[in-house]
Amino acid sequence: REWALVCADRFYELVNQHFYDGNYFFRALRGFVVQWGINGDPAVAKRWAEAAFPDDPPRVSNKIGTVVFATAGPNTRTTQLFINLADNSRLDSQGFTPFGEVIQGMENVMNFYMDYGEGAPRGAGPDQDRITQQGNSYLAQNFPKLDKINTASVVP
Repeated sequence: REWALVCADRFYELVNQHFYDGNYFFRALRGFVVQWGINGDPAVAKRWAEAAFPDDPPRVSNKIGTVVFATAGPNTRTTQLFINLADNSRLDSQGFTPFGEVIQGMENVMNFYMDYGEGAPRGAGPDQDRITQQGNSYLAQNFPKLDKINTASVVP
């Protein structure tokens, strides 16, 4: 919470509501990021896609292993997250604010399936609009090698 209070609180809320259970890591780009955070149930994904929350001021750099909410501009964060797979300090000035860090198991993150590439329309990987509209069935059918979260929980 000391890095980014609003981000940490939103993450805590989403985990406790089991939002991330069953989420696929739909964007996994070697040397850059691994991203997730679109719920597999289209009704749930749509409801949360409209629940933007305000930005936190950056206090920590986008170094390897930091966890960050994705953004499409000021005050547009909702549910999507990424883990930095490299030193992405160039993102610091773009409003990407780390709020957490992988402290154990980063080697597992580095071994996620990363061969689908960037998502549509820039690449052949998963299309975020189709994930939102069709849910996990779209990913399971078209991108069967993606890694996913079974259950996310807060550990005291």
